Amino acid sequence: MLTIDPPDTTGSDHIARVSAPDLDAVLGRQFRVLDDGFVRVVDYMGNDSSIVQAARVSYGEGTRRLREDRALIRYLLRHHHTTPFEMAEIKVHVRVPMDTWRQWIRHRTASVNEYSTRYSVAIDSAQRTTPEEWRLQSTGNRQGSEGLLDRGAGLNLTEREDQLHSLSREIYEERLEAGVAREQARKDLPLSTYTEAYWKTNLHNLMHFLRLRMDSHAQWEIREFARTIGDEIVARWCPVAWEAFLDYQVNTTTMSEVEMAIVVALVKGDSETARAVARESRFLTTGKNGEERVSREARELEPKLAKLGLPTPW
Repeated sequence: MLTIDPPDTTGSDHIARVSAPDLDAVLGRQFRVLDDGFVRVVDYMGNDSSIVQAARVSYGEGTRRLREDRALIRYLLRHHHTTPFEMAEIKVHVRVPMDTWRQWIRHRTASVNEYSTRYSVAIDSAQRTTPEEWRLQSTGNRQGSEGLLDRGAGLNLTEREDQLHSLSREIYEERLEAGVAREQARKDLPLSTYTEAYWKTNLHNLMHFLRLRMDSHAQWEIREFARTIGDEIVARWCPVAWEAFLDYQVNTTTMSEVEMAIVVALVKGDSETARAVARESRFLTTGKNGEERVSREARELEPKLAKLGLPTPW
């Protein structure tokens, strides 16, 4: 159980800094990601107790009935009371491919300082794809992948990738040797080139980042970074909040009112009503040739039904 030190009433102006011993043990340690990437903690402020402390300042007497700090943290997360989670902050140092960093930097709720290739020579490292790692374009999701290319074709693509990396680096260094400005010499470097950055954010925004980027639909590369941050860092830093996050935001299933109506009908064994609800809500439509069309929203309901042990009514 977490505990909070009582307020200092002695008149002393000294406040002890809270710490997370499990995180202190790996402070500065590089957790390797992909072939040459990493994540490491540079500094942090607060821990699980900081969340509880902030909540009790805000809610005062009202939280005394929640006898355990763990229960309070789970209540806050379950009911979307996000402000207390902003009281814990962390700064990490990451090395990440530029194309993955483009997705990462879209999360604008952080303070960022990135390695500058205007000021410094670009990092001489690019993410390499092995012959077994070439992913196929998804037929149902324009921004996603599905399945893998066969290894024979992958061997050729990896060989060509190696050639591209070598040539682009060679040309880049030729430009530098010729005296070309770094800001211009870099323009033909591939997006697989690694960059580095310091990324500082609070726990609330970090959990939002992790919820999106740990999802199975996220691109594999950024998913590997998110998984590492979650499992290796947040789990050590704020283990109670991490447990609640997994329970209520990751390993959970949400449903719309329409989806619930379909589930209720299926639980009753009434597949015809379930289909009627689906049609009324345009989960199911009829094409020009009379064929039944299943919407993307309906497809997204299917794994939820399977998880509940219910049949798909279309």
